[in-house]
Amino acid sequence: MSQRSSAILVAVVGLVAVLLLGYALYPVLAVGVLGPPTEYDRTTVTAYDGDDGERLGSVDARVADDRVSRYAGLSYTENLSDGEGMWFVHADADSRTFVMRGMSFDIDIVFVSANGTITTVHHAEAPVEGQDGESLRYSGEGKYVLELPADWTTRHDVSVGDCLDATGYETTCAA
Repeated sequence: MSQRSSAILVAVVGLVAVLLLGYALYPVLAVGVLGPPTEYDRTTVTAYDGDDGERLGSVDARVADDRVSRYAGLSYTENLSDGEGMWFVHADADSRTFVMRGMSFDIDIVFVSANGTITTVHHAEAPVEGQDGESLRYSGEGKYVLELPADWTTRHDVSVGDCLDATGYETTCAA
C-alpha cells in the first residue's frame, strides 16, 4: 500500500471515529449545552389488571421519544404529582437500563412490552448526597418505559403482567 493510500485510510478511519463519538455524545452535549427539553408531546397512560381488565389508574405523561429527551428524562424535574409520568418510547423492544442521573425524588420505573404488558416494576430511590445517580441502575425488557411518582404502582395495585394502554401507541393488551 502506498503512503498516499495509507494516509487516506487513516483519515477515513479517523473521520468515522469522530462521527461515531459525536453520535454517541450528542444527547449528553445537547442537554449539557442547551439544557433539557422544555416542550413535550403528551399521552394518557391507563393501567388495566392483566387478569380481568379492571381499570387501575391513569396518568398524563410527557413523551420522551428521541435521544435527547430520553437521555434527559426526569433528571431536571423537581417532582411529579400523583397524576403525572414520563412515557419513554423506543424503536423496538430490547433490554434497557435506566439510571437516576440528577434525580432528587424517588420514582417507580415500569418496563413495558410492545403490546403494553408490564414486564418489570422497580421502586427506584433518588441518590443520596454524594452518590452518583449513574450508579443506580434499573434494568428490564421493553419497548416502552413509564416513570411514575414513587409507589404509584403500589397504590394502584399495578404489577408485572398488567397492561398499560397509551393513547396513540400500539399497546393492545387491554383490548
